[in-house]
Amino acid sequence: MLAALASYLEARRHHGEWLVRMEDVDTPRTVPGAADDILRTLDALGFVWDEAVLYQSRRDDAYDEALDELADNGMLYACSCSRKQVAAETGWRGGQLIYPGTCRSRGLARDRGLSQRVLTAGARVRFTDEIQGTVEQNLATEIGDFVLRRVDGIYTYQLAVVVDDAAQGVTHVVRGSDLLDSTPRQIYLQQLLGMPPPRYSHIPIATDARGVKLSKQTGALAVDARQPARALWRALVFLDQTPPPELCRAEPRVLWSWAEENWSPARIRPGLAHAETTIGNA
Repeated sequence: MLAALASYLEARRHHGEWLVRMEDVDTPRTVPGAADDILRTLDALGFVWDEAVLYQSRRDDAYDEALDELADNGMLYACSCSRKQVAAETGWRGGQLIYPGTCRSRGLARDRGLSQRVLTAGARVRFTDEIQGTVEQNLATEIGDFVLRRVDGIYTYQLAVVVDDAAQGVTHVVRGSDLLDSTPRQIYLQQLLGMPPPRYSHIPIATDARGVKLSKQTGALAVDARQPARALWRALVFLDQTPPPELCRAEPRVLWSWAEENWSPARIRPGLAHAETTIGNA
């Protein structure tokens, strides 16, 4: 909800198009009917998307092509290591499993029974986030060679989102700060594949008083689309846009008009997370 609203208003501010993408590439974890529920909620809240919805679960051919390009350029190798093996060898550091390069020089055949990793030796990425400021990451020491296709043949989010951003001509990405740490990996892949990097804005995520992200997985209630103005007003308050109190009870079109006219990402406080005291379950 928060990322949808912020990205929508930012697209309108730039007189651009707002795209909806179902990032359902991890098909075993996809909940039947979830995509339709999301689209119904967005529609009930008054969102209007400008192109057909893209489903990552239908894009394997495009991801195959990108993976083959990396392999042809000598930037990919097969890996037989499990997460358990990597954890036993290097342990967790800052919430990350840093791959030590065990299979880098083993020359394993590229087949569907092995994961596929991209080389990161010497890779350092620095970029400026529109909200969070300068971000820098040494991929080799902080991440290691990372997986692009899993052992079960499923593509990872990192490759899928890069390929799809380029295919859809995405120029601005607005999303939650929980994905900030993934961005250097995506910029690195863009560089390897010759794809233009979009501008990035990572908004703070909403948490409870314990610092736990509000989501269905953590027991937060779904957005109440039966009261669209109220839900949108609360989200705008969280995003530091200070909508007039009376708009909480206004017609949704009135609130949307105010939001599009007054949206300013510069008002959003930097920070990876803010405790939620206003929107509750948005």
